[in-house]
Amino acid sequence: MTYNQKHEQKYFYINVIFYFQESKDEYDALPPSITVREIYYYIVIPGFRTQQVSLITTLLDKATYSTLENVGLYGKRWDVELDLRHIKTTLGMDILRCKTPSTIRKEIHVDLLAYNLLRSLMWSAGTTYNTPPNRLSLQGTRHHLLNFIPKLETAHSQKRIRLYRSLLKIIVHKVVPDRPARSEPRVTKRRPKAYPRLTKPRHELRHQLQTA
Repeated sequence: MTYNQKHEQKYFYINVIFYFQESKDEYDALPPSITVREIYYYIVIPGFRTQQVSLITTLLDKATYSTLENVGLYGKRWDVELDLRHIKTTLGMDILRCKTPSTIRKEIHVDLLAYNLLRSLMWSAGTTYNTPPNRLSLQGTRHHLLNFIPKLETAHSQKRIRLYRSLLKIIVHKVVPDRPARSEPRVTKRRPKAYPRLTKPRHELRHQLQTA
């Protein structure tokens, strides 16, 4: 990601207000104020919505933590946003299907286990075949794993090892292109249906239709 070299820095004190539900001793141990460092910089990437950023950090030593290093590290947060998007969209966690708090927690845990399994496969494939793991496709890895699962379940131990190595090789076959500063329009591809939302149980709505 490219940033404009023009930036400003300043130091100032801020009063710290904490809202705790913990013990009074922990609250009393908090400082009344802290010194922070502000880095103000400009993003000059066409298509990006954010053009000016005010970055607040407690890393005050400019010799140890340079301005550009702080800006670059903050820019890498976008990778975290992409990972969260993968969890929600690629694995279908944007809609939770369970109904009770305990089963919802189980559903989230299982989805995170599946996500970590895919990421571990991508890491193994990338390190085995000298490919950056973050350049591999999570969706592609998911599809390849689903295709291999029936064969892995019925194979004996030696064949299973060969299948696993073949799976890693297939995962790195198609690398995602490096697309720095990529921007896409925030639009929907398909026209939404002109129906109201399902806000009641289906049996109640059926009853309303039958008694109308």
